[in-house]
Amino acid sequence: MKIAITGSSGFLGNHLIKSISKENLVILGRNDLNIPNVSFHKCSIDNRSNFYEALDSVSVVIHCAARVHIMNDNSTNPLDDYREVNTEGTLNLAKQAVEAGVKRFIFISSIKVNGESTQLGTPFRFDDQHSPEDFYGQSKSEAEEQLLQLAEKTGLQVVIIRPTLVYGPGVKANFALLLNLVSKGLPLPFGCIKDNKRSLVSVDNLVDLIVTCIAHPKAANQVFLVSDDNDVSTNEMVQQMAKALGKSQWQLPIPNAFYRLVGKVAGKEDVINRLLGSLQVDITHTKDTLGWKPPQTLEDGFKQTADFFLKSKLKD
Repeated sequence: MKIAITGSSGFLGNHLIKSISKENLVILGRNDLNIPNVSFHKCSIDNRSNFYEALDSVSVVIHCAARVHIMNDNSTNPLDDYREVNTEGTLNLAKQAVEAGVKRFIFISSIKVNGESTQLGTPFRFDDQHSPEDFYGQSKSEAEEQLLQLAEKTGLQVVIIRPTLVYGPGVKANFALLLNLVSKGLPLPFGCIKDNKRSLVSVDNLVDLIVTCIAHPKAANQVFLVSDDNDVSTNEMVQQMAKALGKSQWQLPIPNAFYRLVGKVAGKEDVINRLLGSLQVDITHTKDTLGWKPPQTLEDGFKQTADFFLKSKLKD
């Protein structure tokens, strides 16, 4: 069975291609990774690209590519820019996949389709009403809706996966920044942030779910939320990082009210809300439908991530 992957040079895509037989792999992207025995097709994900040659004889498309959050984005029409790739580009790829005879289209969406936060103990579910709060989430939400409509009209089997925060060896952005802070062994001001819960997912667990969905008969036309199935507070997350790094861990008891005051004064209330708030997902539907459970524990995922981080620091 031939499998096509987009976004192979990204964090998730790079890990995913390691789990698929290279003889059956087709990569669609901007940069050739020069992997032996792998067919590469240079293209961009938009509403103008032609994917027919790349999709010839392909049975499954795993669509990881996306326009993600861009710091200091100077776009005059950011929603249109997100839609061009995440919505219109996705639908262009999916429609051509139908015409090429592709059987299954696995779309890596985002938990941001559900929203930005949850009340403690009230996690997002797979069948909740969409409630995106930013342009990225909106573009992913629109893509999901149009993909499922396409599935109804054509018979294409669509699988939608909404990850939470993904971490693992080589992770960047906020997780990497926090890991770097913890690695210094200095006291951190998260001692009072114990009453929130966040769902995380290791890249190994996410890849395992994607691979499960390639051929599982019950995955067709389903929406799956995914996590490590072990939610942690900000305080607990820092403790786990310190343990994985082999560092002593001391967290200063800075009251949450102080954070909220600083956020209000600095105009960064959204950042503070993410730090103090909860974002939990219920993966019961995923586990029950597929007979799946995360193969990697959160502790092992943190240790694997920390080991890679420490090795990378030694090379610098």
